[in-house]
Amino acid sequence: MRENSESVELVVDRFLEHKRAHGRKYLSEQAELRLLVRFAAERGVSRLAQLTPALLDDFLASRPRSRPRSFNHLLGVVACLLDWAVSQQLLEVSPLNARRRRATATRIPFLFDQVQARRLLEAAGALPDNSRAQQRGATYRTIFALCYGLGLRAGEVCGLRVGDLDARRALLIVRGGKFGKSRLVPHGPRIGELVGEQVQRRRGGGSLDENAPLFTFDSRRTVNPCTASQTFHQLVATLDLSVPAGVSPPRLHSLRHSFAVGCLLRWYREGLDPAARLHQLSTFMGHVDPSSTAVYLTITPALLEEANRRFETFAEPAWTETPR
Repeated sequence: MRENSESVELVVDRFLEHKRAHGRKYLSEQAELRLLVRFAAERGVSRLAQLTPALLDDFLASRPRSRPRSFNHLLGVVACLLDWAVSQQLLEVSPLNARRRRATATRIPFLFDQVQARRLLEAAGALPDNSRAQQRGATYRTIFALCYGLGLRAGEVCGLRVGDLDARRALLIVRGGKFGKSRLVPHGPRIGELVGEQVQRRRGGGSLDENAPLFTFDSRRTVNPCTASQTFHQLVATLDLSVPAGVSPPRLHSLRHSFAVGCLLRWYREGLDPAARLHQLSTFMGHVDPSSTAVYLTITPALLEEANRRFETFAEPAWTETPR
């Protein structure tokens, strides 16, 4: 046991190296663990063995985490660090006693239908240029179209490079997704036309390096996902979308969510088995397993109607069978 000699900061560094060796980015988690290191240092605690249940409770309480999901994420990161330390024999037992918060009032995410998505894309396309952003409308229209049409994360879209487009095979190469994995994303002709037009705008009649960003306003830096999100919220405010009671306001990630639910609805209508195809959707969206994808599959009235229709078709022979 080496618990008396290991510093909190050193253990956090080793833990992050361990996670990244397994292909995890762990960027937000790194920021949270750095907060723990700083919090402990401010209270004169530098050694891992000095972390107590009371100090960890104080740390969790010091962070403004009003939503259960946010608090549970922070708690999970700290728990993962300490469990790893136990597995490495740096601690005998984890000093963490805090419990997860129960999410009793989770709001339903906003889902864009085709009409609403079309209005958003039209509004994005009409955005005027400014001194720092030429071709602003076309750029954001294409970004939002890829989020909605292919279910890509905003960071994945904004990070695309010119060389990530394979027009011959109608593929996008999404590099370094959420879990550090790259994947191939096939697309149809309409998406192909959109990204092809974006490439032409970037080239401007000249040549373009394959490593050049596809979405950029200064030809050097990619469009920041946070900037794309701000633009999205500004546009949504002008659309006057109806948000039902109990539904969260639209956010940029809602486009990816809408894509997943739209796939499920389409499979129902085509007579396909959604459960059998869920692993395909999981791979397409860059999830580690289908259970991560299932989080996106919100039950909507349209989905419920299709599920009921399928059940009625399945059960009809039993209902109509003549009793003897």
